Amino acid sequence: MVDMLNTGVSGLLAAQVGLSTVGHNVANVNTNGYSRQQVSFGTALPQGVGGYFIGAGVNTVAVQRAYSQFLNSSLWSATSSSGRANTMASLTGQINNQLSGSSNLQTSLDSFFGAVNDAANAPSDTASRQVLLARAGGLVSTFQSLSGQFNQLSSQVQQQIGDAVNSINSYSDSIAKLNGLIRSSVATGGTPPSDLLDKRDALVKDLAAQVGVTVVPQNDNTISVFVGNGQSLVSGTQSYALATAPNVYDATRQEVVGAASGSVLSGRISGGALGALMDFRSSVLDPAQTQLGRTAQALASAFNAQHMQGVDLNGDVGGQFFSVGGPTAQAASSNNGTGNVDASISDISKLTGADYTLSYTGGAWSLRDTNGSSVAMGGTGTAADPFTAAGLSMVVPAGAAAGDSFRIQPSRNAAASFAVVINNPDKIAAAAPLAISNGINNTGTATASASLDGGALSGGVVQFTSATTYTVDGGAVQTYTPGQPINANGWNLQLSGTPQNGDSFTLTPNSNAQGDNTNALMLGKVANLGVLNGGVTSVGGAYSQLVGQVGSAGAVANDEKTTQTAVYNQAYGSQQSVSGVNLDEEAANLVRFQQAYQASAQVITTANSMFTALLSAVQG
Repeated sequence: MVDMLNTGVSGLLAAQVGLSTVGHNVANVNTNGYSRQQVSFGTALPQGVGGYFIGAGVNTVAVQRAYSQFLNSSLWSATSSSGRANTMASLTGQINNQLSGSSNLQTSLDSFFGAVNDAANAPSDTASRQVLLARAGGLVSTFQSLSGQFNQLSSQVQQQIGDAVNSINSYSDSIAKLNGLIRSSVATGGTPPSDLLDKRDALVKDLAAQVGVTVVPQNDNTISVFVGNGQSLVSGTQSYALATAPNVYDATRQEVVGAASGSVLSGRISGGALGALMDFRSSVLDPAQTQLGRTAQALASAFNAQHMQGVDLNGDVGGQFFSVGGPTAQAASSNNGTGNVDASISDISKLTGADYTLSYTGGAWSLRDTNGSSVAMGGTGTAADPFTAAGLSMVVPAGAAAGDSFRIQPSRNAAASFAVVINNPDKIAAAAPLAISNGINNTGTATASASLDGGALSGGVVQFTSATTYTVDGGAVQTYTPGQPINANGWNLQLSGTPQNGDSFTLTPNSNAQGDNTNALMLGKVANLGVLNGGVTSVGGAYSQLVGQVGSAGAVANDEKTTQTAVYNQAYGSQQSVSGVNLDEEAANLVRFQQAYQASAQVITTANSMFTALLSAVQG
């Protein structure tokens, strides 16, 4: 009787564990990260009676979660990729909205050059000149507004990087604490607690959404978590925090570092929201700011150069129309030497859009671009003979120490300083500086055009003594090379066609500046003038490249978001097919364990009745 009673009790207890487990599953059906738990049963050791054995009931072996390490790892990886894709799509969407919003630069460029053409049609009209200055002011506002929006987005990214690092540290610390609880539970109970394992896996999933991680299970049921190229975040019960620190060249720019070591990890971070923030900053936002600056520099350079080829309503040679910032040179915070690099643009057509690092070894200077590739330099770095490379001119400090380095950014912040220099409409140089008259006895086919060469506004007479020789103002005979300009008195005379002996060309300061639109027409052509990339890309083309590169990044990010969302959904579905709670299945298990419980209770009742009957018989 006693054996039958024990058998019934074992079945009752086993069914009770099953019912509790089913209830726990049902209660956590909507709990994020919860894995369905299952009860494992084993037959109790039978009792030997003579030549046979009588069963002794059931043992509850374990309560374990339905789990697949492979599917969970796949879900973590998909979570990291999805987190990166979602963040990148959001950021590229913001910068695309900025470029296509009310501060559309192409609209401002069209309005400005439209006003230039209107002024060319009425060069003496004050109203047209005032409209031109107003449109120039609007163009400046657009450049500055876009630059400000880019800077604001940069500040937002900096803040988000800090927030992501804080979240990562919080998750890492919680995982390390759970490692300790799980290890202690295994030491005392023999099996790891499923609910704690689920909590730890859920934290790893949240961590993966912030940054790409590598998870390595350990023999003591803890896990180690790594980021980047082996930077440890969690090892046993110890967590290793990340931190942000100022960039070595720019204190306003935050880099991700190991809190303890101080080693910079920014270039090694991938995956998750933090990886997207780092990638967006370096591959989308930085190039966009640089391209906007290059566009402003190209416009100022080309328009100023042509404006200084004309004269204003007062008969004065035109000055700068726009002003714009040049390259910035930032000294590394670790520099021990004195002084800074003086950098300027020597040839805007050779600007590449890259930033550079100029380093001093103690015996020589070297230049590398953003990708770390060596860039050849000419010159010696002195004021009289500066270093020249990639359209830049650089004068290095005499007090530099070995190991000093400087970051050169040719265009990054140029758009913020873009401004109109002229505020008087009479100062717009719409007229040609010189009038050219051909000699009345010319017999050649040559026609002439003139441009200023930095000298004072003065005339002169060019007299050909043969088809290949000439004099200027009756001076010494000089050799004429077809196709080459004649330089004298601060002007250049360019001939097309062939001059003959006796031909002459007289240059005089323009006395009809009030009604002359020659230079204004040339200013209008600046809109389509090749300035950048070896002289093939116009100002409008440079802005189109900016819109194109940002738009392309946005399209790629949106496609990646769609793809990674599908990958995540598939990984989540696969993981849930093993670990998720199925209410229909749990309902069936509930009925099964309920019936087992009732049956075991009946066995106990029967054993009790038999034992009572036996006692009654003995007592009778």
